Amino acid sequence: MYLARKFVAAVLLLGIALASGTLRASSDKQQDQSRTVLGRVLDSKDDPVAKAIVYLKNTKSLVVRTYITDAAGAYHFPGLSPVVDYEIYAEYEGARSPARTLSAFDTRKQVNLTLHISPAK
Repeated sequence: MYLARKFVAAVLLLGIALASGTLRASSDKQQDQSRTVLGRVLDSKDDPVAKAIVYLKNTKSLVVRTYITDAAGAYHFPGLSPVVDYEIYAEYEGARSPARTLSAFDTRKQVNLTLHISPAK
């Protein structure tokens, strides 16, 4: 009886160890497949726009992430799913760039998008 319990416990521990290894490998694989969108926000004179707000919308879940550009007008969004479409645009002092779409069919790991903000009218 005692030996049977030890055997069952050992089998359960082995199963848990294998399952966690499988989950970890799956998680690592998903991270390897993630993609990044980065770029710059520029004004109509092609000068960088610091402190512009860049919006990234997941069109599947409708979750919106934001990024405030640095002094060079740069932004980046890492860890994006390769099987989801994203909509991206920038705003600054009432002016807005046209929305761009990052398609799930775009297989690049790193996508560079420049967003141009036109003056508010």
